[in-house]
Amino acid sequence: MAVQSDPKTLLLLKPRGFCAGVVRAIDIVRIALEKFGAPIYVRKEIVHNRFVVQELQAKGAIFVDEIEEVPEGERVIYSAHGVAPEVREASQRRRLRVIDATCPLVTKVHFEAAKFALKGYTLILIGHADHDEVIGTRGEAPAVTRVIGHVEEVDELVVEDPDKVAFLTQTTLSLDETKDIVEALKRRFPNICGPHAQDICYATENRQTAVKEVANECDLLLVVGSRNSSNSNRLVEVARNLGTESHLIDDYKAIDSRWLDSVKTVALTAGASAPECLVEEVVKFLADAGYTNIREIEVVPENVRFGLPPEIVQVQKAPTVESA
Repeated sequence: MAVQSDPKTLLLLKPRGFCAGVVRAIDIVRIALEKFGAPIYVRKEIVHNRFVVQELQAKGAIFVDEIEEVPEGERVIYSAHGVAPEVREASQRRRLRVIDATCPLVTKVHFEAAKFALKGYTLILIGHADHDEVIGTRGEAPAVTRVIGHVEEVDELVVEDPDKVAFLTQTTLSLDETKDIVEALKRRFPNICGPHAQDICYATENRQTAVKEVANECDLLLVVGSRNSSNSNRLVEVARNLGTESHLIDDYKAIDSRWLDSVKTVALTAGASAPECLVEEVVKFLADAGYTNIREIEVVPENVRFGLPPEIVQVQKAPTVESA
């Protein structure tokens, strides 16, 4: 008589998925489409998730890379990652009706960059040079901003005055990576200034903390998120740095069945721009594969909410545009 084996375990991490800035940005596009009607132009991906972008495209959003692609006088939404001042100036020249969906935490970093630049500091921006958020932040003071992404780059920095240096960080980086770079900067520039509070987003920190909490309890960690999502990639890195096999997946279709060979416990989380519906599909896929002992592990409660911009608040009470 066959002996039934114990069900395999799925650790469902919480918090996971959408952060307050992403919810706000997506809501802005949806409400704009509902109230103003299509088309609504969006500069860059509103958030870094393919599923979300395609869903909004189907509703009438038109995503463009540059402001010059938006017809004069039309309505345009800035993505959650923020824009440089030159983009705002170009929008004014084209008489565009702007709705700003920049995450308030990214806006905070922009204010800090402008403040330090006005005081004559050289800015060290820790982040990935090609990321939309870093491009926007650097645009606040391009002449005095140096972007670095690795500890090794600290010794190569050239600054005008070693006693007037400040640092800022991209909000979606690895906490450990940022810590190492900041420590190296403080050794190199003992009088360096930084923000009053860390720039790393609360959601980035919470999701990384959850991964650290379970890394030693699971054989495999899956992260739902798109390839161009910085915070999703960092979750994979955090797990791998702790010796746990980890993979970034767009959805359940990206799971390689070979990853599950001899795996008793799988942990599942999602980057801050990944919708819960994709997580639910992965949960079903894994349940069908025998991972029916599902445990949700909440590491820290997350109840942050951001208000909508005035342009959206004003039209919420207005009648909805009826489709033809």
